[in-house]
Formats: sequence, structure tokens, C-alpha cells
Amino acid sequence: MTVAFNCWILHNKNIDGIGTFCIENIQILAQKHPQTNFALLCDKNFTNNYFNFPNVIIYRIFPPYRHPVLYLFYLEFILPAFLKKLNPDLFVGIDGAISLRSSCRQLAIIHDLNFEHYPEHLPLKNRLYYRKLFPRFARKANRLATVSHYSKADIVNLYKIDKEKIDVIFSGIKNNHFVKDPTQMQNTRNKYAEGKPYFFFVGSMHPRKNIIRLIKAFDLFKKQNPNLHHKLLLTGHILWNNKMFEKSFLETEFSKDIVLTGRVSDIELNDLLSAADALTFVPVFEGFGLPIVEAFQAETPVICSNLTSMPEIAGDAALLVDPFNIDEIAAAMKTIAVNEQLRHDLVQKGKVRTQLFSWEKTADLLYESIQKTIRDKYIKE
Repeated sequence: MTVAFNCWILHNKNIDGIGTFCIENIQILAQKHPQTNFALLCDKNFTNNYFNFPNVIIYRIFPPYRHPVLYLFYLEFILPAFLKKLNPDLFVGIDGAISLRSSCRQLAIIHDLNFEHYPEHLPLKNRLYYRKLFPRFARKANRLATVSHYSKADIVNLYKIDKEKIDVIFSGIKNNHFVKDPTQMQNTRNKYAEGKPYFFFVGSMHPRKNIIRLIKAFDLFKKQNPNLHHKLLLTGHILWNNKMFEKSFLETEFSKDIVLTGRVSDIELNDLLSAADALTFVPVFEGFGLPIVEAFQAETPVICSNLTSMPEIAGDAALLVDPFNIDEIAAAMKTIAVNEQLRHDLVQKGKVRTQLFSWEKTADLLYESIQKTIRDKYIKE
């Protein structure tokens, strides 16, 4: 059996959530299923070697496609010709995109539909690409997969897809090594937060991540609790209008207590998450919410949104808040800061929740979805 994967999402640096999903799953699949051949279609400039396995062949596509129009050209002209020549049993669109012109069987992994709910957060060309084409991808695909039951229901409701056609494949988490040594934790606080306790956010600072309301909630928390000396650490790259962020920052009375770390290494990220008083993760939309599970793994309490997939992922192991309610977010910060028993209880519940998520489980579910998509061909024929 030959399965082709569209790995265009991979670049030489700054691997994002879907890129991690791609790397982790293909590595596990290649090792667990040596009888299956995996053909990976990558950008011609991609040189990192994550897939050094005898049953994996990498095809580098020319030219690189960084614009939606050019990517569409690739999907509808380059890709059909390649698939016709390769003749795989299945093509997997790991970023949700497939070819509308190919007769090859196709499995589309649509991680979420944030672009349908918040189109204003995207540049016009990207907005048009996603909103015009993803409904067609969903209908064309022989089968779909997504990363949460919330996203499955969203696809069913918005695109009118039969729920039996969609598999849920939760994202996994790496087996990261988190240090809870008090000395190491204090060293991290000394390095990043002037030795003070802190709330922590990690992610791309995109509008749907709700950073401006998080900053306003932290400002309110500081005003209402002058005896608490917490900082707010924001880790990640700003992907949107810097002026919006700068304006919010300038209007914040306690801007000196907000630390922008930028991107950090995996080791630094683990240290920052371990030493935090809480992860404060309050996006208005998430298809999964990986930082929530990573915080559980780090034995760090979590404050997260009560919308979209996040209650499903967090269960009873987090304080859930309305991401549009600044007072509610600030109140949750205070609760976490002063209630040691609650922090302990949330950590214990989080440790239980982490057992539900691993990349090996994700890869097993993905392989089941692959087999279903291929098997359906023979059942229908």
C-alpha cells in the first residue's frame, strides 16, 4: 500500500501546530507500518530530514508556493499529474487541502474552521482561498478527519457533511521533560520575571488568541490586587498588526509587568511552563488547544476559554472563563494566585487528562482513518 501525504506545510524553521502534527504522525506511522510506503510531497526548499525511514520517499515540488493562487495552481495542475503518475492508494491532505481535479482517493484533515467564524482575522487573499475552497475540499474528499468533536460538529453544521464521513483524531503531545525542581523554577523566574510569580501564554499572537483582552484582564487583576506581584509572560511571534498590540500595550497601566519573550527554544518553553503559576490561554476560537494539554503535562494549573473545543480538551482540569469577559478572566487569575488547594487539585486532574493524548494514539487513529478511506473504495465498488 502506498499513501501520499501533502507536506507542503513544512518549512525549514518555525514549525507550527499543523507542521508538528505532520512530523509526529508520519514518523510514527513509518515505524509502526513498515509494509506501507509513504510518499511525502514537500516544498523544494525543505531540507530538514525528519523522515529517514526505508519506507518513506520525499518528493520536492518546484516551485515553492507561498501565495494562495500559486498553491491552488499546485493543487489543481501539478498535484493531479503527480498522483496519476505515482498512483497511490490514497492522498492525505494534512492541512485540509486536496485536489478537486484528481481521481485519486483523498482524505482531508481539516483542523478547524476558524476562518468561517472570524474571516476578518485573515488577509483578503487568504480569506477568499479558505472560504471558497474548503467547503469544496470537504465535499470532494472521500473521507475527512479533524482534531476534536467540536470541530467535527462544526464541519457537519457549516458544510452539511454526513457525520459518519468524519473521524476525530485528537492531537497528541510530546513526551517532554518538565522540571519541577524549586531551584530551577526560581532560576526561570529570576531570568524572565524579576524573580516574581507569573501567568503564562504561549502561541502565535494572532487576533483569535485574544491577547488584547488578556492584557486588559491582567491590568485589572493588578489594579484590584496590589498585594499580588505577578507578571504576565507572553511567548510567541506577533503575526498581526503590531499597531493594535502597541496601542493596547501603551494604554496598559502595568505594562512594565508584561514580558514579551518572543520565540524560545523547546527547553526554555518547558522551563517557562513549569515555573508559571498558571497558563492563561483564552482564545476566542480553537480547533484543539494544544497548550492546555502541555500545561497539564507540566503540572501547571490552567485558565482557559469556555468556547469551541477548549472545554472538551480541558475537561474538569481547568478554570473555564468567558474569553470576552475581562472581569471573569481577572477573577480567575486572582483565584489561581491565592488558592493553593485549587492549584493542587487542578494539577492532579490535569495529570489524569494527559493520559488521553499522545502522538502514538493520534497516529493509530489516523491509520484507522486511512484504512477506512481505502476500504470504502472496495465496499462501494
